[in-house]
Amino acid sequence: MTGELPPIVEFIDGEWATPGVDLGVALEDPATGTPVARALASAPGRVDRALAVADGATGIITPEVLDAIADDLEPRLPYIAELDSHATGVPIRQTELFGVIVAGAFRLAAAQVRAGILREDREGIRVRRLPLGPALCLVPWNAPAPMAAHKVANALAAGCPVLLKVSELAPYSAIPLAQAIAEHVPAGMFQLVQGGAETGAQLVADPRVKAVSFTGGLAGGRSVATASAPLLRPCQLELGGNNPLIVLPDADTETAARIAAELLTTLNGQWCRALGRLILPADRAGELLDAIGKRLGDLRFGPPLDPGTEFGPLVHSRHLRTVRDALSGRGFQTYGTPPQEGNYFPPALVEGDLTEEVFGPVAGTLTYESVDEAVHLANALPYGLEGYVCGTDEESALAVAQRIRAGEVKVNGSSVMSLHLMTPRPAWGWSGLGEEGTGETLRFFTGARVVGVEGRFALHTS
Repeated sequence: MTGELPPIVEFIDGEWATPGVDLGVALEDPATGTPVARALASAPGRVDRALAVADGATGIITPEVLDAIADDLEPRLPYIAELDSHATGVPIRQTELFGVIVAGAFRLAAAQVRAGILREDREGIRVRRLPLGPALCLVPWNAPAPMAAHKVANALAAGCPVLLKVSELAPYSAIPLAQAIAEHVPAGMFQLVQGGAETGAQLVADPRVKAVSFTGGLAGGRSVATASAPLLRPCQLELGGNNPLIVLPDADTETAARIAAELLTTLNGQWCRALGRLILPADRAGELLDAIGKRLGDLRFGPPLDPGTEFGPLVHSRHLRTVRDALSGRGFQTYGTPPQEGNYFPPALVEGDLTEEVFGPVAGTLTYESVDEAVHLANALPYGLEGYVCGTDEESALAVAQRIRAGEVKVNGSSVMSLHLMTPRPAWGWSGLGEEGTGETLRFFTGARVVGVEGRFALHTS
């Protein structure tokens, strides 16, 4: 790294401090498995203080403030990319690309407020979108800076005091992000809390929190929903995805191989929209698997901070054990030869279906005889985050995509980005609740108030 790892700190009630609780977990250098720090949590009393401060905060966040945060973040982006790469094992060539999200989230939020997203007047009737109150943003470890920036920028733009908690396994990039935010927002409008599941549970259980935006696993999402239900509190939940790729009979072999390999290995397979289920035409399965295997075998393994690395290690040795355990007793083929030390796990294709998300570079393989059967297989599980279709005839591929039960379905695509900057990112079934998106996330943190004089507007019908 060109910069040092920052000390793990919290920002509560305008003060930077070292969290007071050792979680008993060693944070690692994923490339070597060597311990580099201790996972820390804010003490329960400090968490309660953060909640009290957020509950009493009344500052105003203008578009100019959001733009100033983005300006402050720009020179920090290379360092933030290094911190995320070091913490997660994701190659630096990928985390650097996410810089556009980290600063861009604040610019987009500012632009939306200027464009009037918080004002929806109807023919003399005032409709204003107002902040719901203290907002809790819970961020996982796989892409911490981009996800934190997206949630926090929109919550601030909505006018909500924000409590940010990132994963205890990847706490580093939240610190320069928080520094940039804290320099510009009014007192109490932003706080950074450190910790794991217990800290998250304390925050979620508190009725002073008026909105929760959570990205993570199914179990965590259910816990957030369970705690929020008695409070009738809105939740935005983006959870796991065991995402299907249907390769149609007319698909180009090399195109299908590229898409499958990229979906399997982007972020080292540690992303909710990764490939989970590879659905192939039975009479072409051997040819397609050979082509996919060649691409996977040609990947360059290495340390995540090496610009030449295409595939890096998993985030932590405990996650490596989780991925290995998921394959216990299953037949599978791995591709490539990773370094002996560190938290590396090579891309793997499993014989048969995977009914649960692994959250690693692992996918099940299935075959079909008809397109109807392929669609049935794609829709057979209760997840519904992302789907993929590969085919030469785009109109036919689009017709198949329309039949897949998922929030977003990409035809001949494998990017981590959405199909369009302004389209929603919905989650169906076990994959979550509600919608994220450029406009959707900002609106989530608001409630509408309608004010007018009765009789000013009349609906005339003939």
